[in-house]
Amino acid sequence: MPFYTRSLTLVFLAAAGTMLTACQADRKPAPSPNNAALPMMERVALAANACWFKSGDTAFKPYRLAPELNSFSGRPRILAVPRNSPESRPVLVVQAEGNPAKLDAFGPIMAGETGERIKRDVLRWAGGGKGC
Repeated sequence: MPFYTRSLTLVFLAAAGTMLTACQADRKPAPSPNNAALPMMERVALAANACWFKSGDTAFKPYRLAPELNSFSGRPRILAVPRNSPESRPVLVVQAEGNPAKLDAFGPIMAGETGERIKRDVLRWAGGGKGC
């Protein structure tokens, strides 16, 4: 192989490497798996169970937790259902979807005085906060 051909090949490879590095710098990092819907809802479910249901909190005493984390719809969720009638319509649904997760909470209990507290708690737990 003549000298100039080898030199052109090296220049081409160096330029291609520089272009690849520049392209990679423009790419956004992949979202953290901790911000995905399932890990987020797992954190929320554990905290809600401990802080709302197992603690004897009077606002949640008439309800029980019904986690539905293995969702085929891609929306893991937790439900608060009447304690003595778990097959009834839920009074609270907290669900997440996507990566990074979009969080949503709705149901009749959100309209009451407990709604703001639920919102604060869920956002804190979804963000990785601990405690009640």
